[in-house]
Amino acid sequence: MPEKSPVYKSKKSAQEAHEAIRPTSVLREPRNIKQYLAPEQYRLYKLIWKRFLASQMSPALLEQTSVDVIANKYTFRAAGTVVKFPSFISLYTESADETSEEDKILPSLKEGDALKTIAIMPKQHFTQPPPRYTEASLVKELEAKGIGRPSTYAAILSTIQKRRYTEKSEGRFNPTELGVVVTDLLIERFPGLMDIGFTAKMEENLDEIEEATSKWVKVVKDFYVPFNKELEEAVETVGKVKPKDIATDQVCEKCGKPMVIKWGRHGRFMACSGFPECKNAKPLEGQESGVKGQGSNAEVQQTDEKCPKCGSPMVIKSGRFGRFIACSKYPECKTTKPISMGIKCPEDGGEIVERRTKRGKIFFSCGNYPKCKFATWYRPVSGSCPDCGAGILVEKRTRKEQSLSCIKKGCNYKEELPGKAEQPEEVI
Repeated sequence: MPEKSPVYKSKKSAQEAHEAIRPTSVLREPRNIKQYLAPEQYRLYKLIWKRFLASQMSPALLEQTSVDVIANKYTFRAAGTVVKFPSFISLYTESADETSEEDKILPSLKEGDALKTIAIMPKQHFTQPPPRYTEASLVKELEAKGIGRPSTYAAILSTIQKRRYTEKSEGRFNPTELGVVVTDLLIERFPGLMDIGFTAKMEENLDEIEEATSKWVKVVKDFYVPFNKELEEAVETVGKVKPKDIATDQVCEKCGKPMVIKWGRHGRFMACSGFPECKNAKPLEGQESGVKGQGSNAEVQQTDEKCPKCGSPMVIKSGRFGRFIACSKYPECKTTKPISMGIKCPEDGGEIVERRTKRGKIFFSCGNYPKCKFATWYRPVSGSCPDCGAGILVEKRTRKEQSLSCIKKGCNYKEELPGKAEQPEEVI
């Protein structure tokens, strides 16, 4: 405990409209009330309790350290942080999304210590572009730039995905072609409005109106007059916003006119330039498709399977929620099924399949859902656990861990894997 209770200054963007969420008594430890709570309630309470307690503890004492390890004629280097006084770190640390590689914790060392070699990882460093935003890092950036308020962050993250301006891949936002087109148009037509400083300045003006240090009529007039002029000009000159059509060398098999690559609600697709007289359209091979019913990524691959309903060949397609097997006679026959990974479910012996959530996050589950509820975020690997004999192992590739682990609860078998993190850790 610190000598004096810590006092934290409010951030400039804090609206302070609500009391902080905190335990009514710090003595109500999570373990003592676990029996009265549902699992998700317990995890949420435990998170709130730990963060509250950590906020009242003394600061941690850390040393930024670089260690040179001499091995015969070679020198190896490890950089990171040595914890001299853990304080709140022993109770709570930030999620993987909010830490970096430079924050690695090193053990306490002194000159002359003999070290055991676990792994030597040669690395060649190149200049890398900034990483794509995760939800956590984007909110942090919005906060740093003074854009929005805590009450609007969730709506911002939802809107850029709902309107297909961005897509999530491995937990990070990637701009779509539509997002790039819309952004370029807005920057061209509304440069002042799209300037990062505009939103922050407007937020300050609204705060000043609330504090009665500015007149709302003047603030609204200064904004609306130039904005209304830009808006009227844009309405007159700009039509429906969408990426331009791309000409191709292909000819429509129905009318003989050239085929073009158009933009639809699910992305790019091939269509006849004679539309609406000729409505011939088909998905692009290996690219996004806008043809209704074909999904958003309608790449087609042949299989040896036959449709159980009509006997036609089954093909592999890609849709909004990942790859799947479908009848080649679609739309006449709408038979579909997930792609098996060739691994048996540990609960009912069904086939494990790869799926996607509505937000695009990959997970793995039993093909007999909803009868079997088995599911995991980590990629299953065929094999048995040498400790407990469980029939499935999983690859855990996060920023903190790359390992092959047993899926069975209570079994601590773990085997380190080389390589780079592929999937961000699921954080509650």
